[in-house]
Amino acid sequence: MARENETYQVLRVIGNNVVMVEGGKKSKEYVIIGKGIGFALKDTGVIDADDPRIEKLFRLEDREEWSQYQILLEDIDPKVMAITDEIISDISGAFPGTLNDKVYLALPSHIQFTIFRLRSGMDIVNPFLEETRMTFPKEYEIAYTAAEKISAAFGVEIPEDEVGFLTYHVYSAVSNVPVGQLVKASNLVSELMELVRQERKITFEHGSMNHVRLVVHLRFSIERILQGSLIDNPFVKHIKKEYKDEYKLAQRMGKIMQGKLSVDVPEEEICFLAMHLHRLIQTIEKNK
Repeated sequence: MARENETYQVLRVIGNNVVMVEGGKKSKEYVIIGKGIGFALKDTGVIDADDPRIEKLFRLEDREEWSQYQILLEDIDPKVMAITDEIISDISGAFPGTLNDKVYLALPSHIQFTIFRLRSGMDIVNPFLEETRMTFPKEYEIAYTAAEKISAAFGVEIPEDEVGFLTYHVYSAVSNVPVGQLVKASNLVSELMELVRQERKITFEHGSMNHVRLVVHLRFSIERILQGSLIDNPFVKHIKKEYKDEYKLAQRMGKIMQGKLSVDVPEEEICFLAMHLHRLIQTIEKNK
C-alpha cells in the first residue's frame, strides 16, 4: 500500500543521481541519491518516498552546512557526478559497511574544484603527502585509482599531491572523521614532529621506519583523543619514573595537542607517547 503522505518536493536537481528535496514525515530538507533519480525531473517535481530509485536519503543537520553544499553543488558537471559514483563504488567495495553520507556531496565538489584548478594552471601543493601515504595506505591506493579515473575522464594530469587530498575524502567516507579535522590533525602532527626534532636533535629520514612509526603513532593518538577513546596503560607509574626526560617531552606535546584540539589529553595517552619516544630514541642511539 502506497504511503500517500510521504512525498518529497524537489528543490534542486543537482544531477542525474542527486536531488535536493523537502518533505517527508518531518517536512525537512534532504538529499536523495539514486541512479537516474534526477533524470528528466524539473525543480518543481515530486518524488514518492517509496520510489525504488532512492538509494540514499539523508539530511544535513546544520543549516549553514546545507547552504554551503547547495551553492557548491548547483553547477556540478554531470560527468563529475558519474566519476564520483564510480569512486564511491570502489570505496564501498574495499570497505564494506555504511559510508559517511557527506561523501556524496563533498567528493564531487572537491573533484570539480580540482579540475578547475588544474585547467587554470594552478599548482596543487600538499605538505602532508608523505604522512598521508604512510598513515592511510589502503585509502591512498583507492585515491590513486580515483585520480587515474579523473585524469582519463577529463584529460588532466592529476599530481600526486592531489592523490593525498583525495585520500582524506576516502578515509573520511569510511571513518566519519570530517576532512577538515584530518587536515587539522596533519598540521598538528607536523608541529609535534618538529618539536621532537628540535628537542632531541633528531634528523628523520622521510620514509624511514623511525619516521613512519612516530607519524603513525601521533596520527592515531590524535584520533583517539578527538574521539574520546581511552586506552589502558598499566605502566603509567613505571614510565613516569624510568623515562623522565621522555615523559617531560610527552607532556609538552600533550599541552600542544590540548591547545590545538580543545580537549583534555589523558595521562595514559601521554605516558604511552613517552614510552614510544623512549623506544624511538633508543633505536636511533643504537644506530648511530
